Amino acid sequence: MRKTFQLQVEGKHPDRHLEAVKHEIRKYIKRERRRDLPEGADFWDFDCKFGTAQESAETIHLTAITGLIDGVVKEGGTQFYVEILAKPGKRQPRPAGAPEHAGNDGEE
Repeated sequence: MRKTFQLQVEGKHPDRHLEAVKHEIRKYIKRERRRDLPEGADFWDFDCKFGTAQESAETIHLTAITGLIDGVVKEGGTQFYVEILAKPGKRQPRPAGAPEHAGNDGEE
């Protein structure tokens, strides 16, 4: 998906239109994840770019998209560009002796 979304559409409430845009992006991601995986792939990975225009788009993580959209809306932007391309991914095995969870387990 490579698309420039307009945030101010005549005849549509801005909040409803914003939710419709977010829904379209989520729907695309779900549809891509349902596709059959190629041989040797474990999951669908996504290359994402986001910006106010196609020329200014920067590489981002998939989970940051909705936050960036909200940021553009708060700044009063009229449009944004999003690019989401699916690619097959292969999980890397953990090295022997590596901890199961690298995050904080709550112990001090």
